[in-house]
Amino acid sequence: MENASTVKEFILLGFSENQGAQKIFFVMFLFFYMVILAGNLLIVITVISSQHLNSPMYFFLCYLSFVDICYSSVTAPKMIADFLVENKTISFVGCIAQLFGVHFFGCTEIFILTVMAFDRYVAICRPLHYTTLMTRRVCGRMVIGSWVGGFLHSIVQTLLTTQLPFCGPKEIDHYFCDVHPLLQLACTNTYTVGIIVVANSGMITLSCFIILVMSYVVILVSLKSKTSEGRYKALSTCGSHITVVILFFGPCTFIYIRPSSNLSEDKSVAVFYTVITPMLNPLIYTLRNGEVKSAMRKLWSRRVESENGK
Repeated sequence: MENASTVKEFILLGFSENQGAQKIFFVMFLFFYMVILAGNLLIVITVISSQHLNSPMYFFLCYLSFVDICYSSVTAPKMIADFLVENKTISFVGCIAQLFGVHFFGCTEIFILTVMAFDRYVAICRPLHYTTLMTRRVCGRMVIGSWVGGFLHSIVQTLLTTQLPFCGPKEIDHYFCDVHPLLQLACTNTYTVGIIVVANSGMITLSCFIILVMSYVVILVSLKSKTSEGRYKALSTCGSHITVVILFFGPCTFIYIRPSSNLSEDKSVAVFYTVITPMLNPLIYTLRNGEVKSAMRKLWSRRVESENGK
């Protein structure tokens, strides 16, 4: 991680310098983060503990919730702590580590969401071949592929950034270290690096988004031949996933598929995919899914019975 930088730390400007506003933000985002941890951890425990939630859909949902916990934990604790301090500094190494984590878990989530769309496509459009196509080994390889893809993407973004010289200024108009804010602080022409960064992020986001759209177009077309009950069940399972995809892909596409021009605007949009979506994912999947709610009730009742039996 050696480069020509003389800057050893950066200052994160965050959302506001107003002390009153920062206290409100502290309470609000602390609550959001606690909901993220509790909701996603509950889904992970429920899927692992329940014998009925053993289908590929819940296998992927378990990993999605785990990634959401990791993803939000890269940025949220630092952001929450910064609301209580005057000097919102982060070391150069810490900044690069945060950059790596954001892109690693963010890209992994994109791949897992894409894999989940493929799973729904096979389940609805090729139901007779579902058990032979979506075996546990195949699902495991898809998840491993998602992690490897996220790692490779993050390595590219991180290496491109660490090769740049930083000699001041060192104020980042954001609440976490990301590629675009750091490119604007580099003491060299970053046009070429910026193009590569946008191409890298854009290629992944666009290709996955196209796969998602194609999957759901085919699904919607195939529903015409099904009964009204079959259509309702299919749309119910797909509806949650489509909602999450819109909430996550919309802001991500806005930020990473174009050169950044307004960092104040970018950091407001970034809240959606780093905090809001990971918080809403458990609610979206549980409120629309009777099997998950039933499994959670059984898990809770077993815990109550075990405590009463002591």
